[in-house]
Amino acid sequence: MDKAQRYLTAGKRENTRKSYRAAIEHFEVAWGGFLPATAEGIVRYLAEYAESLALSTLRQRLAALAQWHVTQGFPDPTKAPQVRQMLKGIRVVHPAKQKQAAPLQLRHLEKTVYWLNSKSGEAIESGDYRALMRYRRDAALLLIGFWRGFRSDELARLQVEDTQAEAGIGITFYLPYTKADRAHQGTTFHTPALKKLCPVDAYINWITVAGISKGPIFRKLDRWGNLSEKGLKSSSLIPLLRRILEEADIPAQAYSSHSMRRGFATWASANGWDIKGLMSYVGWKDMKSALRYVDASSSFGGLAAYNAGEIEHDR
Repeated sequence: MDKAQRYLTAGKRENTRKSYRAAIEHFEVAWGGFLPATAEGIVRYLAEYAESLALSTLRQRLAALAQWHVTQGFPDPTKAPQVRQMLKGIRVVHPAKQKQAAPLQLRHLEKTVYWLNSKSGEAIESGDYRALMRYRRDAALLLIGFWRGFRSDELARLQVEDTQAEAGIGITFYLPYTKADRAHQGTTFHTPALKKLCPVDAYINWITVAGISKGPIFRKLDRWGNLSEKGLKSSSLIPLLRRILEEADIPAQAYSSHSMRRGFATWASANGWDIKGLMSYVGWKDMKSALRYVDASSSFGGLAAYNAGEIEHDR
């Protein structure tokens, strides 16, 4: 790979590249389409899969086709009026309720962290160092994921070198890019220490027991308790989250990796955070995106009990 190609490749996420390649392959191989395509061909393709694929998937396929045509120097057929009309018709004929992750409730978070801390105490007493690492990691993952409102890929990309924590004060994370940071300018996130369910203490406890001084914060532990040097994959966080909750006797099937982010947003909204303050704290640029995460019907309560006043200054 030459220097130019290296930087061109770095400009697009690996997951996006893979999904775009798969979309082009689906159009050419599975459906038998030809490239460059015409607007009429795109319309027939959409009609063929309108019933079997979600509208979001069809839009992703169109994005891949659009990029292929632009990069190859051809007119983009996906912008044609008939293609837009086709998408509108699919949305009308096949309306789909948007799926949302259930918000992780604060009482469930509290119960799970209490269980993890109890198991950590047992592991210390029995000298089970490897079990202690697992419980410390899981507690840090839950508390940082909830109070910071991180997405799963953001949790997976956190690095020790880009994190500063001071007990009783707060913790600061730096991410070179986020979903909202299209220009890759980098974003710094701060969370204060709390009197209960403290993400700062959980982080310090985890990296101390794991002996981590650089690299990914959250890493895989195999069945024998061996700690990997590589970070967790974002796709592994859903089964990991559900396992942690189920072990603490919390029904977990409705929860996904977005549950911590949505749980914090719902808790903050129920406790008086205005939408602009919430957007600034979590990192949303679009108000519609923020509102999708807020469940107005849920109220977790406990503003004073859980030190909400100490995170209020970040609003």
